[in-house]
Amino acid sequence: MTSSAGSGSTGSRDDKVTEAILLVGGKGTRLRPLTVNTPKPMVPAAGVPFLTHQLARARAAGVEHIVLATSYLAEVFEPHFGDGSSLGLSLEYVTEKEPLGTGGAIRNVAARLRSGPEDPVLVFNGDILTGLDIEALIATHRDSGADVSLHLTRVPDPRAFGLVPTDGNGRVTAFLEKPQTPEEIVTNQINAGAYVFRRSVIDTIPAGRPVSVERETFPELLASGAHLQGMVDSTYWLDLGTPQAFVRGSADLVLGRAPSPAVPGRRGDRLVLDSASVAPDAKLSGGTVVGAGASVASGARIDGSVILAGAVIEESAVISASLVGEGARVGARVHLDGAVIGDGAVVGADNELLHGARVWCGAHLPPSSVRFSSDQ
Repeated sequence: MTSSAGSGSTGSRDDKVTEAILLVGGKGTRLRPLTVNTPKPMVPAAGVPFLTHQLARARAAGVEHIVLATSYLAEVFEPHFGDGSSLGLSLEYVTEKEPLGTGGAIRNVAARLRSGPEDPVLVFNGDILTGLDIEALIATHRDSGADVSLHLTRVPDPRAFGLVPTDGNGRVTAFLEKPQTPEEIVTNQINAGAYVFRRSVIDTIPAGRPVSVERETFPELLASGAHLQGMVDSTYWLDLGTPQAFVRGSADLVLGRAPSPAVPGRRGDRLVLDSASVAPDAKLSGGTVVGAGASVASGARIDGSVILAGAVIEESAVISASLVGEGARVGARVHLDGAVIGDGAVVGADNELLHGARVWCGAHLPPSSVRFSSDQ
């Protein structure tokens, strides 16, 4: 954990964050059909549910107790992770009866926190893959004496995000909605979705109604004179909100571009899980993952893709930057590029699906009358 050297600390709990809130209630609408049967944080990335990577990184930073704020398909989480002991954590689960937004979800789990009023609590989102130095964010919070500290990252084009300018000392000066004109782009710093809250601040969030921490809580805190500190960390950061981003994030985990202590097996340009079957002449590259019980037939070429458990890839299929759902079947000579095949779906031979094509769970696409050559 972070050192107390130079902070004047005597080793109190303020030297570290021992508990966290993890927001995992979103419906993952943009990820459908991946999220029809599985909540977004539980979709496998690099061989394990994405949430596993986040839990493991929090544990590595010294977090011991995590409360999961669940909503959509909430019943899936606890059977998989249990009390968290297998990860060296203590996990609790709180389910929203109705969606409460980011701020409302944080407030809804407050009763499960064990921290005192002045203690720090880490809060992070269940759909962000990041190389954030969690301990550095905690140290920034402690050393600045902030009420809330925010992880900020810099992006080349901030027009799709809310901007968070800071002064020379890193103190947040404003929260600006998505800029519409070049003049409104006063910074390329954006809210990256990880925070450290003073415990007492969480209790000021209104209870029992939807609250957006980005649009309501933070601006109101700033207007009231609260100290909000920003820490810019522009290491790896990716919002996994779209299938294309999710597939890229999984590949980056396998390739070691995104850090995680939870990637199973040795890292390289592929990850083949136990009980998967891959023909000797099949070619896997670019961080491709082949899930447990899946099979890849002779002549197949798969690059930068995710093949989930039990899926079948038939002869000479060519797959790039795509995700094939659990138990799905991709026929011979099929060409997928940037496609998503839902759980249990069947894509008949010789079909070509490109540029964001999605096949719904359980759907059957008949063989194409036009044969696609794997040499193309």
